Formats: sequence, structure tokens, C-alpha cells
Amino acid sequence: MADPELVDVVVVGLGVGGEEVAGRLAGAGLTVVGVERDLVGGECPYWGCVPSKMMIRAANAIAEARRVDGLAGSAEVRPDWAPVAERIRAEATDTWDDRVAVERFTGRGGRFVRGSARLDGPGRVRVGERVFQARHGIVFGTGTRPSVPPVDGLADTPYWTNRQAIEVEELPESLLVLGGGAIGLELAQVFARFGVRVTVVEALDRVLAVEEPEASEVAAAALRADGVEIHTGVRAERVSHDGNGFTLHATGGTALTADRLLVVTGRRAHLDELGLDTVGVDAGRRYLPVDDRLHVTEGIWAVGDVTGEGAFTHVAMYQAGIVVADVLDHVRRGDGGADPSGTASVVGGAVGASALGTTGSSGSAGSVPRADYRALPRVTFTDPEVGAVGLTERQARERGVNVQVGLAELSSSARGWIHKSGNEGFVKLVADADQGVLIGATSVGPAGGEVLSGLVVAVHAAVPLAELRQMIYAYPTFHRTVEDALRNLS
Repeated sequence: MADPELVDVVVVGLGVGGEEVAGRLAGAGLTVVGVERDLVGGECPYWGCVPSKMMIRAANAIAEARRVDGLAGSAEVRPDWAPVAERIRAEATDTWDDRVAVERFTGRGGRFVRGSARLDGPGRVRVGERVFQARHGIVFGTGTRPSVPPVDGLADTPYWTNRQAIEVEELPESLLVLGGGAIGLELAQVFARFGVRVTVVEALDRVLAVEEPEASEVAAAALRADGVEIHTGVRAERVSHDGNGFTLHATGGTALTADRLLVVTGRRAHLDELGLDTVGVDAGRRYLPVDDRLHVTEGIWAVGDVTGEGAFTHVAMYQAGIVVADVLDHVRRGDGGADPSGTASVVGGAVGASALGTTGSSGSAGSVPRADYRALPRVTFTDPEVGAVGLTERQARERGVNVQVGLAELSSSARGWIHKSGNEGFVKLVADADQGVLIGATSVGPAGGEVLSGLVVAVHAAVPLAELRQMIYAYPTFHRTVEDALRNLS
């Protein structure tokens, strides 16, 4: 067995968060080894955010063309999946090749290793026969994988996860979607708009169950208008596949059939693969527990979905910034990056002073920002979009907050009335009456995610309600509905 190779930092898992950490630390002059067994960039650019939004953009164009009737004459629409699949292959994924991403990392001075990594004791990472000893730390960005429910017969069938749904080149005639969360609804609406007969099965009593009930109602109505059949409060009991199609047997004796079955019932981290027991960390947890600087334990950080703080690219990038700052601060407070042995030299022999002097939010060395998720934004990119931030009304009441709620329908606003076809939506505000600030908000509409931005600022900065009421809201815009919702707070 070869002796351990001494390096500064090892980043295990180069999804969006891990790639950002590894690239920035390498760019700051540290010797960084980045390990990835799949594709550098992770789920988002290849099977998640980017290609799915290309699909959604195409599907929304079809829907808009169909809205010409009654607004501007008439239009005939003939959906064609071929250009969508081609764009995903050519523009988004390079046919699922990460060469460009690898070169981006190595171009910043990082060292890339393809393989599966696990801890081998404090500061040690094993990748096959190679062992790396990290002088300053290890960062995990290993993400999550689809969580498949223990439904009888399911594991023996050729079901789809989001990956097969993104990679599909020829659409099926019919599709069963098991799971009515954000991913399930986004993909269900896309396929329905391209002519696929889609059925959604959700075990809970409503789709988008983590959002406000009003948002669930609007989203469900929009999908049904696109021809999607939705079953809520229904649990899958057995799945079978006869070589041609699927049959899903559900509670109440319901049997549903389709050519394909898409399973999107959540994701989970696989901590048992990481060797956490060698450093005294419990691998039986659902996610890696981290503090507000993303520490798992001494010398180990984690970023992204594996932390359980929200399965969003923007969370991973946010956390990456904190980890980079904290690692560089750790180096600065230690030996400044110098390596007396010369084994793990950094660019120029030490980490540049400019990198170490700008690690914190205040710009002073040692000032490392702390993670704060009070104003975590989330958007479901259905049509209409469902944007939300902070607490829902129910969450706030369960915490004993003296709640005020204000709701305004988008269609009652001037812009909503002008928009006409496709103007379904609302703005709902959740306020702490004692503190006089917003603690949550939901924006549903044609630009729900964009309208959300101002509400995120209001929640994050705890802007007083009095200040929000005194603002000038541009007319006629969708975001002017926020002013109406403020007026309706009670």
C-alpha cells in the first residue's frame, strides 16, 4: 500500500457545492484534490435544474401559443419533443460528458480524481488504492440519490427516476408519476403539454404538501387544466410490469396503468458509504449534521443536499461560500499555508494574503459568515410558478407566533387582469404581529419566482411592515400584488 499523499484539502463529491469549494480553494493557492465518481457538477446541470428548466421553457411556449386564442387571433400548435431532447444533449449536458467541468477545475490548479472516496481515519481519504492526508480539512459534497419507497414489486421493474425522465428521447404515450412534490409536478406538466397522458399519485392529502394549501390548490387546478389526472390521499401498494407497461395497485382497490412509471418520492444521502465511523461520526443519520459554519466535526465540512438544509442549488452555493471562508480562515489562523516539509506546497509557497484577507462578510480576516436559513427561497417551476420563503402560516402558528395573514389574488391586480389567460395566482404574506415583520411569504403566478425576490429581502432583513407599506410599487406589475396583500393583513 502506498504511503498517504499529503495535500491541503480533499473535497469528496463535486456537485455544485463541492465544485465551487474545490475550485475556489484551488484558486486561492491551496493544493486541492477533488474526487467525483459520477459527473463533475452533480445532479443540477445534468439531470436537474438546467435540463428540466429547458423542458419547462419548451412546454410553457406550447401553453402560451395555445393562449393566443381569445387574446390575439388563433394558433395551431404541433408539439415536437425532438428539439427539446437535442437541446438537452447538446447545450445542457454535452451528452452527459463532464470534460468541460473537469477542465474548469484543473484549470484553477485543482487535481481531479475519478472514483469513490471514503474516510480512512482523521484527515485521511481513501480512493481505491490511493490515500490522501489532508493538512487543513476534508469537505463532503456527496449529495443525495433518489429514495425509492418499499412498494411491493417496484424494485423489480424498469421504473424511471428523474434521470431517465430527463434523458428520454422519445416520449411514452402514458406516464404514471409516483410523488406529487415539486419535481413530480414539474415533469408531469411538461409531459402532459407534449401530449403524454399523465397521472399523478400522491400519498398525502394534497400535492405540494410543504407549501401553503392555497398554492396546492392552484397548482393542482393548473395541472388538471393541462389534462393531468391527480390522485391524492392514495398510497401505492404494489407495482407490476408485464414487459409492455406498468400497473400500480393503490389503496382502495385502485389500479392505474401506463407505459412508464416515474418515481419521485424524495431523495436521501448515503452516509454509510463515507467511512464516517473512522472519525466517530454516526452514519445512521439521514443527513450529515452541520453547525452554522458547516462543520461536521473537527477538520470536516459538508455542503449541499447531504446537509439536509434544503435540496437546492442556491443553498449549496451559499454554503460553499461559508466553507471557503472558514477553511481559509482556518489556514490563516494555523500556519498561513506554508508547508515546512515541502510535500504539500501551495502556489508560491503560501496562500496569497489577498485570499486570506477577504474571507468574511465584513472583509476582515477571521470574519466568517454564519449560515442563516430564515429566508431560504424555494420555487416550483410549474405554470404558474410557486415561489415561497420562510414559514408557512401553519408553521408559524405551530411555533406560537402571533400571526397576521394577508392574501391578494393575482387576477384582481391590474397586471393580472391585463394578463388574462394564464393569470392564476396570488400573494400570501405571513407576519409576526408582535414584531411587525414578515416571517414568510408565497408568490404564485406567471412570474411567481421573480416576484418572490423582494419578499426574500423583506424576510431576510426583517423590514418593518410599516416600511413595506410606505414603499412605491411599480404599476402595472405582478409584484404590485404584494401591496394589496399588505393592505389585507389581519
